[in-house]
Amino acid sequence: MAKRVVVGLSGGVDSSVTAYLLQQQGYEVIGMFMKNWHDDSVTISNECPWLDDSNDAMIVAQHLGIPFQAIDLSIEYKARIVDYMFAEYQRGRTPNPDVLCNREIKFDIFLHAALKLGADFVATGHYARKAEFQKDGKTIYRLLSGKDPNKDQSYFLCQLTQEQLSRSLFPVGELLKPEVRELAKKIGLVTAEKKDSQGLCFIGKVHLPEFLQQRLQTKKGKVVELPASAEIFKNGFADDDLAGLSQPYALSPSQGREIAEHNGAHYYTIGQRKGLNLGGNAKPMFVIGTDTNENIIYTGMGEDHPGLYRKGLFIPNTDEHWIRPDLKLNNGETRQYMARIRYRQKLEACTLHQKENGLYIIFDRPQRSVTPGQFAAWYDGEELVGSGVIN
Repeated sequence: MAKRVVVGLSGGVDSSVTAYLLQQQGYEVIGMFMKNWHDDSVTISNECPWLDDSNDAMIVAQHLGIPFQAIDLSIEYKARIVDYMFAEYQRGRTPNPDVLCNREIKFDIFLHAALKLGADFVATGHYARKAEFQKDGKTIYRLLSGKDPNKDQSYFLCQLTQEQLSRSLFPVGELLKPEVRELAKKIGLVTAEKKDSQGLCFIGKVHLPEFLQQRLQTKKGKVVELPASAEIFKNGFADDDLAGLSQPYALSPSQGREIAEHNGAHYYTIGQRKGLNLGGNAKPMFVIGTDTNENIIYTGMGEDHPGLYRKGLFIPNTDEHWIRPDLKLNNGETRQYMARIRYRQKLEACTLHQKENGLYIIFDRPQRSVTPGQFAAWYDGEELVGSGVIN
């Protein structure tokens, strides 16, 4: 009897081809569209309305001759993703909704809905791969980067568990994006030429400042420029001072000059350049820090401003996650890995230091725009081993 798989059909080309590939592999395939949002006012632009995506997903299902249904997860999405995002921005942190959506929605609520339909697996159009091996009589699942180096999306899956991986399939992870589009064209899928979505997962395009302003009130505050020579950047921490190397710079308005006003520190993130409206300088201005308590934005001039860079970061115990629990470091242990602190960032050499209070990641070279609230993910070769929320 064929194994049953529920495919998260988003209305895009990747999930469409995913359904086709699984069908060709002999699975009993069901297509399911997740509706994660109801508010079609200021939040969602007309470039990617969910209704069009839902219709495209339905047309693909009809073309492939597979059952199709939609599931409304908007209540859960608001509670687990949107409310979390607002709370994090309020604290001056920058969450990653795509990672959260995979952890909380696609591979949790959606997965359980699929299991109720008698599914053996769920599948998505992620450019990632899964492998497995036996260890001490137990199956261990590995999350691997996608074959296409330009589209690898393993980072977005960095919070998955062994149980979730055991139920997951990622067929397009073995292909390059041009191959996926070519295949979609060959079999006549309506999504073959459709642009990739740039919005929040299964919602569409969101203009973030307007989205945030629905909940977070505007509040005028100071924009302070800190000179590159400011003493606060000359921290001089020793190589074994993990806490010192990992802490953000202690920013103080007394060490800079006020150059403008802003509408709310919670609207800005470290490394941001656009939206500052600070023209007429010799070099571009960047956000190098925010203080939501005092409602101050700190900026620095130029790509090489020391305030943009940090040597290390810290992940508290509660935010530490190992996809491979068998590789988790014991207290006092260290191990070398490659890591990234945002999607599409090139992997960087680092050393993980496990301490009683959490995990320190010290990079071989300083990293730009280390941002609290984002996820750091560490890899051994092509395998994503673990991740955590940057403190």
